[in-house]
Amino acid sequence: MALEAKNRTLLACMGDDDTITGMLLAGIGQVTTEEGKETNFKICNDDTSSDELLKTFNSFINRNDIAILLINQHLADKIRIEIDSYSNAFPAILEIPSKDHPYDPEKDSVLRKVRRLFGDS
Repeated sequence: MALEAKNRTLLACMGDDDTITGMLLAGIGQVTTEEGKETNFKICNDDTSSDELLKTFNSFINRNDIAILLINQHLADKIRIEIDSYSNAFPAILEIPSKDHPYDPEKDSVLRKVRRLFGDS
């Protein structure tokens, strides 16, 4: 496991234009020619289909170089079943707010798992 974690050096992000722009300005962007690892970000909007979100989500969680996947919560809601059933340690899935969609802690899969762990409903 330590070797697997050592190779995970990237953040990935699925979000709207503003979120991705901010993350790229912060320096998370990677663009390569390596098959299956071309970029570590995906611009999505309200018109992005659940199938496309799921395809992008699966491509990011199956990569061996991503440690954390940031996803706008309103996009995570479209693939909530997959987000909630994800149980691997890497990459960690973190839901973040967007400019037009505020964060709702009641929807966050990580917080709900923590509450269950501590016996809160």
